[in-house]
Amino acid sequence: MYVCGVTPYDATHLGHAATYLAFDLIHRVWRDLGHRVDYVQNITDVDDPLLERAARDHQDWRALAARETAVFREDMSFLRVLPPRHHVGAVEAMALIIDMIAELVADGVAYRDDRSPHPDVYFDVDAGGPLGVVSGYETSAMLRLAAQGDGESRHPGRRRVLDPVIWRAHRDGEPAWESALGPGRPGWHVQCSAIARHFLGDRIDLAGGGRDLVFPHHDCSAAHVEALTGARPFAACWTHTGMVGLEGEKMSKSRGNLVLVSSLRARGVDAGAIRLALLDGHYRSDREWTEEHLRRAQRRLDRWRSAMTRPAGPPSGELAAAVRSRLADDLDTPGALAAVDGWADAALGGGDGDRSAPGEVGALVDALLGVAPR
Repeated sequence: MYVCGVTPYDATHLGHAATYLAFDLIHRVWRDLGHRVDYVQNITDVDDPLLERAARDHQDWRALAARETAVFREDMSFLRVLPPRHHVGAVEAMALIIDMIAELVADGVAYRDDRSPHPDVYFDVDAGGPLGVVSGYETSAMLRLAAQGDGESRHPGRRRVLDPVIWRAHRDGEPAWESALGPGRPGWHVQCSAIARHFLGDRIDLAGGGRDLVFPHHDCSAAHVEALTGARPFAACWTHTGMVGLEGEKMSKSRGNLVLVSSLRARGVDAGAIRLALLDGHYRSDREWTEEHLRRAQRRLDRWRSAMTRPAGPPSGELAAAVRSRLADDLDTPGALAAVDGWADAALGGGDGDRSAPGEVGALVDALLGVAPR
């Protein structure tokens, strides 16, 4: 499983948290089924947004990336997200990224713009495509989206609008690494392509991230690997999470309407309540975050914990089957939470029951939903 990580120029917000909780559930379900899970997540620790933020705040970009990566890891640990087997920054993976770019050039699916004073290297969509396998978009739709402008669309030397930059030639004031193509730094999409392929191989089971990464990022990342290997699709399944909104707008750094995990930590909010608030919506659906959602999640958590500290409760077997069944159905977390609600109601209102059940349910909720029983 490969999941796109953060660009560490600001703190983790709840949109990030919702995405990584969804893939944490997949990780937990696979492990519960007895699989060995090779989970790789990257860190985009050299890219335009990071460099722009560092310049704006008169900071060293490496120090900014290191600080925010540390905060992200602390936030994920707080939320009880199982760590990936490999958590890899682009800077530490630079040699293998450069090697993959050289492969793309050698195979004739990338070209350098030698007419420019900055001879950037581009992936040739016509030679290495097709593009749009992940998104399913027609070329016209991709052109419309590209025209709206993202970090990859600001490079003028491409042959076609959709050709993404894979090596950005050195500009004054920017970090650079030596390569056979001259000094520079990698484009965004090829960072993920190279890291995923290096650690997981030419074909993988699952890849994904937030829905806002589908195009151009995942379309291009997949096309890079497929152009080299001829093995299509690169990922058997692409999985994308919905957006978390605040007051009717997507939560994002550019809008500044963020609820930060670190801020909730500082308030003393229980990690279990945050998890339950986010898991109360389906991972593919757009959701709103409100204080009332959090209060409702805390009440649910308190009720669960009260039930799990009872001396006895209804037998756990039926609940375990129900939770596993709901998670197996495209991560139906609302259904899984409702099943635990039903058990808790019965435990709090019932007689003697099974003395081992509360502990067994606590272990089930801990292992599959990541919510600590106490």
